[in-house]
Amino acid sequence: MSRRVVIDTNVYVSRLLREASVPGQAVGRAWREAATLVSVATLEELRAVLRRRKLARYFQPAKLEPYLEKVRSIATYVQVSTAIRACRDPRDDKFLEVAVHGRADLIVTGDADLLALSPFRGIAILTPAAYLEME
Repeated sequence: MSRRVVIDTNVYVSRLLREASVPGQAVGRAWREAATLVSVATLEELRAVLRRRKLARYFQPAKLEPYLEKVRSIATYVQVSTAIRACRDPRDDKFLEVAVHGRADLIVTGDADLLALSPFRGIAILTPAAYLEME
């Protein structure tokens, strides 16, 4: 049975900017070996972050929509029915919600606010490097 993985926005952004980076490799592994979980809220955040002007100089705008479509088409959508308020940064709670409601095995993130909660309700929260080291 394959793992169920939530990938944080910062890891997806790193994949678009540098596919060969450690976060980029982590996304690639999740796409090959796991079910990646998303919600409407996590996808909206990814779209908003990728459209920030400061990121525009790092990739060609023509790559944005195909990348978002790939993330959407590979992912399993999770319906979030109840809010979770557990993270120091409330903007990160949406990833905990997807993980809990989607029965995730782990969250892959570079965010210290999320990493500090590991494990959260039995769900491991790992850096991309730690995820790549998993058996």
